[in-house]
This record gives sequence, structure tokens and C-alpha cells, in this order.
Amino acid sequence: MKGIPLPLLLFAIFVAVPIIEIAIFIEVGGLIGLWPTIAIVLGTALAGATLIRVQGFQTWRRAEEALRRGEPPLAEMLDGIFLLVAALLMVTPGLFTDCIGILLLIPPVRRAAGMRLAARLARSADVQFHMPGMRSGPAPDGAYRHRPGPVIEGEAEEIGPGAEESPREDSPWRQ
Repeated sequence: MKGIPLPLLLFAIFVAVPIIEIAIFIEVGGLIGLWPTIAIVLGTALAGATLIRVQGFQTWRRAEEALRRGEPPLAEMLDGIFLLVAALLMVTPGLFTDCIGILLLIPPVRRAAGMRLAARLARSADVQFHMPGMRSGPAPDGAYRHRPGPVIEGEAEEIGPGAEESPREDSPWRQ
């Protein structure tokens, strides 16, 4: 199943969200009054900015620790992105966006959203490896050509069952 097309998503964001915000302002303002409603919006913006700063520093420290261990700080990077989104949502005047921002401040919610985003990106990613001596596929005329692009050098080590075996007879790595 494909996701929502980008034009439809942008339409929903730029039209539906303000309509939802206005409706919530009217309802909440009618229930508790104008000044308490404004105080809630300002209070959530202040609380959000404070929580973002605290959690942002914690995320930064976890990323540094992951780098020291030699691990890619993917989870920490996603946390940072979601914290930035939460900050933007909470600074934006509105109760609906404040609620979404507050939800993104909750670490389990943020991690679940990050895992879902990472899975979606992994499904849509087009990763290709091109190595010297390996062909990248036939061109329209049937000839094999390497595609232009960045060259990333690396080393590999086989681990697991059969790792000590020599390369197969037809292997390009056989010397």
C-alpha cells in the first residue's frame, strides 16, 4: 500500500490543520474563556521550549556515546529530528499542534514514530552497490557499463558458517 500523495498531504496540512485549530479554539474558548485559552497556548509554548532543550541535550549526549562505541547514532538522529518537529509544533500557536508536539516529546511515542519512519524510508530506498570489477547491469544496447556516481571504498570480512572456505571457482574475488 502506497502512502498519501504529497500534494494531498500538503493540502491537508495547509488547509485542514488551521480549520481544526480554529474549531478547537472556539470550543475551548467557549468552555473556559479567552484569557485561560491564551494562557494555555503560551504555557505550552514555554513548557515545550524547556522540555525540548532538556531532551535535546540528552539526545546529544546519547549520540556522542553511540559514536564513542563505534555505532551509528541513527536512533539519536531520529530523536533529534522529532524533537525539532515537536519544538516547531509547540511554538506554533494552536492547541491541536501543541498536542501533537507534546506527544512527540514522549520518548516511546517518538521511538515508535521513528521506527515507522525508518521502515518506510527503508522500503522506499533505492540502494545500489558498484564495485570495481563488478558490472552494474546491461545498458539498452546490451553492453555492460558502470553508472556514474560517488565511489565509496570499503573493506568486508566474511563471518559465520563457511567463512574460512576459499572463494568459489567462478568468484571474481578468486586470485
